[in-house]
Amino acid sequence: MAAQAAPNGIILFHYPQSPYGRRVRWYLALRGIAYAECIQPWILPRPDMEALGVRYRRSPVMAIGRDIYLDSRMILRKLEELFPSSTEHPALSSKETEGMAALLNKFVVDAGVFSKAVGIMRPDRAALQDPTFVKDRQSFIGKGWSPTAAANARPENIAHVRQCFDIAESLFADGRSWVASTPKPSLADLEGVWAFDWIISDLEPPPEYFSEAIYPRVYDWRKRFKESVKTARIRAPKPVALKGQDAVKATLTAGSSDQTPGVDLGDPLGLEEGRLVELYPTDGGGSAPFKDQGRLWRLDKNEVAISIQAPSGEEVRIHAPRWHFRVKKTPVRSML
Repeated sequence: MAAQAAPNGIILFHYPQSPYGRRVRWYLALRGIAYAECIQPWILPRPDMEALGVRYRRSPVMAIGRDIYLDSRMILRKLEELFPSSTEHPALSSKETEGMAALLNKFVVDAGVFSKAVGIMRPDRAALQDPTFVKDRQSFIGKGWSPTAAANARPENIAHVRQCFDIAESLFADGRSWVASTPKPSLADLEGVWAFDWIISDLEPPPEYFSEAIYPRVYDWRKRFKESVKTARIRAPKPVALKGQDAVKATLTAGSSDQTPGVDLGDPLGLEEGRLVELYPTDGGGSAPFKDQGRLWRLDKNEVAISIQAPSGEEVRIHAPRWHFRVKKTPVRSML
């Protein structure tokens, strides 16, 4: 039986609880981009990733043809490239807003909003009582993490997240509706609001510190944005739901969507095309079992891509951003 087609050759592998996956799904809806989705387990193992030859353990992952994109930063960058502004796919970004979008991306992902927010989870949440979840988190964060350690750090993390909400609240002090003073939501809004929405919607932050009365502008921003997404979803194509084996088959039988290899010989790493390398994130989930290995296919200041072989023999390319990803030479023996 032929593999079920994925609209635009796009398959989003994600689990619904992932705030990073939500970020990508909001982008797709706002841009009106048709795609297929394959729901993944929220903790390991993920057999579909194993069938594709991907060791990377985080979510979401997006396949576009036989090219696989890791990290929501890389995914959004690629979608921006593939779908320029049109009537069918209205723009979210512009030259005027891309700087603000980049700053909010760094603020939310790198400057502590997300990492500190993880630490405000209530100690009595069911997940923290689940040994399977605890083991999964330890494989991601490190053996030093435990529910007890998380509970002890919670007060300090609440203090940090309050500061982040203060900053976000101040961005709207002049009465603007959207963070970059645009007439409608832009990529800058998406890059900021997704994490605050996750905190408010999913993490049950203590109401004595986080509420609509304390942060009215942040809560109103979130409400406006979610209404925009709701309206966009009415117009946007509904995602095609694929089962795991169908998503894997569709990916491995597709052609490669990216046909342009190239390694910058002036890159500081001094690596050459075709060199055996390993690729992994440095900001969580990059321990030994989750390092992808393959031949270097592309390397520039923004992206690294390697060519790997799926267990069934097909060539697959894995793409990742340079930011918070490490690529390094791998001895031939480690590939055996």
